[in-house]
Amino acid sequence: MIDEPSTKPYLIRAIYEWCADAGYTPYLAVQVDEYTQVPMGYVKDGQIVLNIGGDAVKNLQLGNEDISCNGRFGGVAHQLMIPVAAVIGIFAKETGQGLVFQAGESAPLSSTEPPDEPPSPPASSGRPQLKVVK
Repeated sequence: MIDEPSTKPYLIRAIYEWCADAGYTPYLAVQVDEYTQVPMGYVKDGQIVLNIGGDAVKNLQLGNEDISCNGRFGGVAHQLMIPVAAVIGIFAKETGQGLVFQAGESAPLSSTEPPDEPPSPPASSGRPQLKVVK
């Protein structure tokens, strides 16, 4: 049986393109884990919200397994690597419109072996919340 590809990376790219076409700033909400490469000093409550607009990052790659780019935080350049599974939302800064995804566990990008047992569903603390970052 062939695994069907996830729709999540396609939806992320679609909202990113919609933001670009409308002149909005695309923001990516990420659940940070051990496979997420972001400046940890900017992580709050295990999450980070990133401006992934063309003016904010360079070399943006919205792949099916991961999202990578170069960004500056406090004037210091950083290489960012975000597993698609760690993305919990993408939205327009100006309107808040976008998509929210259920948080899931990401895996190392180099792993090709299936997990021994399916991961348990994340504990739900109600409806996912996004904050407007100015």
